[in-house]
Amino acid sequence: MTQGITVVGLGPAGPELLTREAWQVLSEAGEVWLRTGRHPAAVGLPESLPVYTFDDLYEQGDDFEAVYAAIVARLLALAERPEGVLYAVPGDPGVGEATVRRLRQASRFPVRIVHGVSFIEPTLASLGLDALDGLSLADALDLAGGHHPPFPPDSPALIGQIYSNLVASDVKLTLMNQYPADHPVTLVHAAGTPDQRLEPMALHEMDRSPDYGAQTALLVPPLAAPSALESFQETVAHLRAPEGCPWDREQTPQSLRPHLLEEAFETLQALDHEDVQALREELGDLLLQIVLQAQIATEGGEFTMADVIAGINAKILRRHPHVFGDLKVGGVDQVLANWEALKAAERAENGEASGLLGGVPVGLPALAQAAEIQSRVARVGFDWPAIEGVRAKVREEMQEVEAARSRDEQNAEVGDLLFAVVNYARWLKVDPEAALREANTRFRRRFGELEAAAEKQGRRIAEMGPAELDRLWEAAKGEGRGEG
Repeated sequence: MTQGITVVGLGPAGPELLTREAWQVLSEAGEVWLRTGRHPAAVGLPESLPVYTFDDLYEQGDDFEAVYAAIVARLLALAERPEGVLYAVPGDPGVGEATVRRLRQASRFPVRIVHGVSFIEPTLASLGLDALDGLSLADALDLAGGHHPPFPPDSPALIGQIYSNLVASDVKLTLMNQYPADHPVTLVHAAGTPDQRLEPMALHEMDRSPDYGAQTALLVPPLAAPSALESFQETVAHLRAPEGCPWDREQTPQSLRPHLLEEAFETLQALDHEDVQALREELGDLLLQIVLQAQIATEGGEFTMADVIAGINAKILRRHPHVFGDLKVGGVDQVLANWEALKAAERAENGEASGLLGGVPVGLPALAQAAEIQSRVARVGFDWPAIEGVRAKVREEMQEVEAARSRDEQNAEVGDLLFAVVNYARWLKVDPEAALREANTRFRRRFGELEAAAEKQGRRIAEMGPAELDRLWEAAKGEGRGEG
């Protein structure tokens, strides 16, 4: 060997799975440094070969990041010697080896890689799986530090390096953000060795196994039904294809506008009714409209669904520096103030209106627009000091409505009154849009009961007097007592 670094893969098991090239390199070396001596192949290396390990760093290090940094630093120093350094790692150097990635980035010498059999091949063989059948690969530590799996749920996934119950517990919590608790999974221990063992279980039980070790992997089978965003995009793209649906093919962004609005309102209705099953269905209907719009834009070369997701993801990251950056905040009020400042800066950068209210869409329904306007100006201190002033303003606007004479005056004063009532609702922490929708729902129910009561009497409400209608109305209110 000469000055520099050679990395050899030891394979997943004993020396019998070493490649011929790896064995030759090891046989000709003056010494070898193992990332860890706790590997089945370590005891079968050439007897004349001096072997050193970095196990002492694992025992001393506070975390893996510190251990990997120390290993790389020592290897870089050894590489400066005339004979260079031979470094051996479990499996294949190109699969799940953080130290190898760092060496390639930091070394001033070329890093020679002598590939080996990774943990993937014997694991898949033990499970009878084909890697090209949509298999996703993931590192357990990446999942353990995340919040949602980075792979689609309708394809199989193989997760490597689940070396402890603690890591398994964190992986389980991340997986359960996408899979049901009783989803079947399989732990694979020591694949490719005489001790190989498969351990099937439910997802929620996966952190209870007593056999976790450096050679443990997890298979997560796909969900039974197509459930990935990519699968849904394929469905929608097929609808729009030449052999697809005639109705879907002739739609345009504008022709779909009423459907988008309808699905948005039906989603709100499900929320108002606190109907979880309806909410799940309506969110799906709303998603269809979003994916359809993105597919039409894709066909026109304007943007793709990936652009949509990348854009909103970047925006959320940018507007949450207190989560994804170093900014320190004192509470929700400061978060909202930072949010508005960032939005204003973005609008200015894009050449849009830079005022505080410039980002309030003029197409919002009037009630929602009033609530948003008042919320924004209140964040910068343009607000009443106490709720008594808000109540007084409502009374003042009511008096001005009563005093108005011309149609224009009445129109203006009623608008001011509604604006003041929306502000009063904000002070009460009441969503005016939701409150009005609930009032509409109550009125519709009560009026339906009034109609039913009149019909039961053989009467038509158009023929009934105010006093009779009032009695039926009060009876209907009594049926729904407690609703308001």
